[in-house]
Amino acid sequence: MKATNKAKTSGELKPRMKRKDYEKELRKLQAELCALQEWVKQEGQRIIVIFEGRDGAGKGGTIKAITERVSPRVFHVIALPAPSDREKSQMYMQRYLQYFPAAGEIIIFDRSWYNRAGVEPVMGFCTKRQHREFLQICPEFERYLVDTGIRLLKFWLEVSNEEQERRFKARIEDPLRQWKLSPMDLPSRTRWFDYSRARDMMLEATDTKSAPWYIIRSDDKKRARLNCIAHLLKTIPYKSAPKSKVKLPERSMKGAYNDEAALEGRRFVVEKY
Repeated sequence: MKATNKAKTSGELKPRMKRKDYEKELRKLQAELCALQEWVKQEGQRIIVIFEGRDGAGKGGTIKAITERVSPRVFHVIALPAPSDREKSQMYMQRYLQYFPAAGEIIIFDRSWYNRAGVEPVMGFCTKRQHREFLQICPEFERYLVDTGIRLLKFWLEVSNEEQERRFKARIEDPLRQWKLSPMDLPSRTRWFDYSRARDMMLEATDTKSAPWYIIRSDDKKRARLNCIAHLLKTIPYKSAPKSKVKLPERSMKGAYNDEAALEGRRFVVEKY
């Protein structure tokens, strides 16, 4: 199934963004993310960014666009595997708390505690009661986080049925993408409307004033990534920190010797390329 040159956005069709235009805008936004990073460190800010959406919605690519030019010591990406038997016996939120930010950190959850609002009830990994209790408790839990000074941003990437199908087929056919197919991906295709209903219930219960959901149409991955980063930067009131002028020092000749000759006879990798 070939990709079309149109992407659905807010009821209208737009041409898919050209890579040259995308990379130009992305570079500008990534420079601002570096400025945000310095502000977060200087001000001791604590930020959590949550990415949710159907399988194939583009969460991983969006997170990569955010983090590829910033420090992993500030931006931490958390993508938890299925819970262990021990974790299953814990309070549900417990496994996530250990990853919450300290001062000067931004934690990005590639899927989060909202597993209990989506994949778990749809796939039968939790009971209806557990699902219902989560939707009741979650808004209070998030309000508490915000009240303690954590900035919480929640993004839902909305992909269309046609585009999800196209992306799954591309993963099946391309050996470089097959690793992206998780055990949940293919069953999710047959349960499209179950996921839609779970999404609707989640938004109804947890789209609150203190922790609102922001929905991004993601059929055009490039536009989705740019829109997401732009919104993130707009939402956080950061200020560009003054930069000191950097001058590269001269190499000291104290203790100089022929350090290249010292490597003779050592094992070098064959220069095949």
